[in-house]
Amino acid sequence: MIKTSVILHYCKDKEFSEEHLKAQIDGLVGQTCKDIETIIISCDPTEAKEKFAELNPTVVESKHDLSVDMNKALAQASAEWVLLIDNRENPVMIKKAAIDGFLLGAERQDDAGLFYTSYELEDGGEIKELHLLNHHLGRVRDNMDYGKVFFVKKKAMQAIGDFDESIKYNQYYDIRLKISEKHKLIRIANRYSGSYYKVVAAGKKADVFDYLKAGKDIQLEAEYVVTKHLKRIGAYMAPGVFMPKKEEHKDVSTLKASVIIPVGNRPEFIGLAIDSVQRQTVQDIEVLVMVNGGDKDATSDVVREYMEGGAKYDAAKPEVRLVVLDINSIGMCLNLGAKMARGKYYVQLDSDDQLIEDAVEKLMAVYESDPEIGMVIGSYEVWEKHADSTITRVDDIPVVTHGEWTDDNGRNNLLRINGAGAPRSAKIEVIKNAGYFSINDDPYARNYGEDYELVGKIADMYKIGRVWDPIYKVVRHSGGTDHSIDLHTVDRNDNAKDWVRMEAILRRQKFNKK
Repeated sequence: MIKTSVILHYCKDKEFSEEHLKAQIDGLVGQTCKDIETIIISCDPTEAKEKFAELNPTVVESKHDLSVDMNKALAQASAEWVLLIDNRENPVMIKKAAIDGFLLGAERQDDAGLFYTSYELEDGGEIKELHLLNHHLGRVRDNMDYGKVFFVKKKAMQAIGDFDESIKYNQYYDIRLKISEKHKLIRIANRYSGSYYKVVAAGKKADVFDYLKAGKDIQLEAEYVVTKHLKRIGAYMAPGVFMPKKEEHKDVSTLKASVIIPVGNRPEFIGLAIDSVQRQTVQDIEVLVMVNGGDKDATSDVVREYMEGGAKYDAAKPEVRLVVLDINSIGMCLNLGAKMARGKYYVQLDSDDQLIEDAVEKLMAVYESDPEIGMVIGSYEVWEKHADSTITRVDDIPVVTHGEWTDDNGRNNLLRINGAGAPRSAKIEVIKNAGYFSINDDPYARNYGEDYELVGKIADMYKIGRVWDPIYKVVRHSGGTDHSIDLHTVDRNDNAKDWVRMEAILRRQKFNKK
């Protein structure tokens, strides 16, 4: 009896080395489980049969369409479980006990539809183990790493109609969301030396702007995939449908806007941030600088220079107010700032970034265009800070508009991507009605994504306005949250936002059932 059908790819155009090709074959030939069959998708069936002769494979001729090719291969699979090896771009070497391990998992987990596992990455001769995150309801990002090998129950694939042949770029994203709707997705974890396979690839540092460099067609298709998923699980928010507003807080403002800057130990940046506010074309505003480094934080001394009695004080410019806290909590800074704000609107400004001169003016114009708007999201440019403290525009990153924030589907698409746009602005009473910013009281939250939850809650209750012109400068530097991020930090941040996604999905499901 065949216990496992193995599906993998072979195309000589990829020019994998003979060493890597042999290692892929040896891993399958040497499996401790012998009850397997091998199906190879190849653009050259004759050569594939010759190269993989030891496996006595069934060969499916590639039509250069992954979904079509996979469906043809799945039709040949006779086992209850199918091992999908995505070695199209990188050599993938299966450990010899891998299939036995997967089969044991299948015996233990009756309701599992798909297994994935941590793996080894060989990069320039160095091997490191990648420990993948466990799946849960909130893991709906299209960029989450599930690896290159998937052990899938054939009935689970058949129940979703196998691969959707209309999907051209996000095939594995689509099938794992669909399978997760009816079955468990199980991660097999690894502490050390327990990976089931190795991938040969050039390592790449994480970059929060990677998605901008993906093609528009890829982004739109990924949006389609996640939207269909949200509809199937009852978590889709239809256009024009909003959750009830609490309306507990009323507008008591005396100024147009309050720019709130949370900051800790960044004296070299804060002056430029304040300058950018005081240059605004709208002057009926204030600056609230919330220093969270305590009394010894040198940032406060720079801020005091802009206050009465300081060398940079100018009574004709927007007032600068200072609050010093001895707890490093960005969410606390933003919430206390919102409570003491005299402006009608909150405007975001990170301490190492800058507002372009007409930022507040353009934000206010959007609010004035529609009283139902509770939040406005702008667009920004990315700049780089150099050793001599000068900053220059990063030309290879286009203006970040977050164009996925459409009126009809932005709040659904928000669950797919990590970014919520910048700068963000909201009515002060809306922030209060929505329950304020996170104060690290969510699992995994560690001064990251404190506003991600709030954006989602506001979007569920209010219209979101947009400014498409760049009105903000994001300044990248070695101490920033989006510069040369290591994998551990990426995982920590993704855990935080995926938890928020899970809570948003549960909130929406509850609302939609009413």
